[in-house]
Amino acid sequence: MQSDPMDWVAVAALPRVGATAFLRLLESGWPPHRIVRASEDEWQWLGLNLLARQNLQALKHGRGPLKEIQLNVRDWLKQPDTHLLTLDNDHYPALLKTIADPPPLLYVRGALDQLHLPQIAMVGSRSASRAGVQHASEFSAALTRAGFIVTSGMAHGIDGAAHQAAVNLNRPTIAVFGTGPDVLYPARHRILASQILETGGAWVSELPPGTSPLGHNFPRRNRIISGLSAGVLVVEAAPRSGSLITARQALEQGREVFALPGALNNPLSQGCHKLIREGGQLVSSVDHILEQLAPMLGAYAVEDAPAVEPTVLPELSTQENNLLQALGFEHVSMDQLVALTGISVADLNVLLISLELKGVLENSGDGYCRI
Repeated sequence: MQSDPMDWVAVAALPRVGATAFLRLLESGWPPHRIVRASEDEWQWLGLNLLARQNLQALKHGRGPLKEIQLNVRDWLKQPDTHLLTLDNDHYPALLKTIADPPPLLYVRGALDQLHLPQIAMVGSRSASRAGVQHASEFSAALTRAGFIVTSGMAHGIDGAAHQAAVNLNRPTIAVFGTGPDVLYPARHRILASQILETGGAWVSELPPGTSPLGHNFPRRNRIISGLSAGVLVVEAAPRSGSLITARQALEQGREVFALPGALNNPLSQGCHKLIREGGQLVSSVDHILEQLAPMLGAYAVEDAPAVEPTVLPELSTQENNLLQALGFEHVSMDQLVALTGISVADLNVLLISLELKGVLENSGDGYCRI
């Protein structure tokens, strides 16, 4: 019987039936069209839970949550440049299909062709430092010029900077959502999301339209970010960052993993340092990445990628340098600085303003910290 994408939609939406269980059913000779038309006894024999069986029974009668999801998907597919890719579809990304638990289906809005071009994932902290954002922008621009599609999760911080750098070059970039393909999150990235489509990129999700931002869906989507890509670059990450989940999944998937080192006392560098200890490749220039991945570009190479050099600090006076060394990457109040340095408030104000103008310090209102 010919595969009906709506059967895939229904089975993928069954409660407590994830990608791994879906794949086991497929491998056991139970494709979606057979499952939705099976009997109650067959569903029990397959080990489907009670709620899943009830949902399938309701679907047979043209009602229930699975029917509602199918109707939402049909409505979504009426919009321009929307695509539903099942695992058996020729347009399904070949690299993603090789991971242990590929999504049974993908909802894609935008240019399908970009999913088959060489990709590199860039991930990192949502609360990135100014230097981290700058590094993300520089590396993304250089990798984009070299011919890679930059893939990320459109989150605040590093993700957004990586996407924006590609958009600024009028080049495609791929955003993998942890929501439905029609739910733009975070809301502040609505303009960026539109720009991604306007510059020939794509939005990708394994979740059906209407799925709101739920915490447990974001770690799941990380395997798609790494699975689509030949390698993953972690720009900034705290020790328990979700970016490290993406990196570890990439290692399990046999992908190259790169990490950008940072200052020893910067908490946003600790995750990268941990990753390097665990086998990630230390990079300080885009050339380090291209040495590993450039051979796969072939005819896709666009421009010679300019080297990305480490950020050089501006020239500082002795007093400025001493004050900067006293500051960490956590916010410190004026009273704490007086106690730490013994410098008067009046002199501190002069030095702090100078350091802020030189771009090595910021005042967030909660205190001062290095950037």
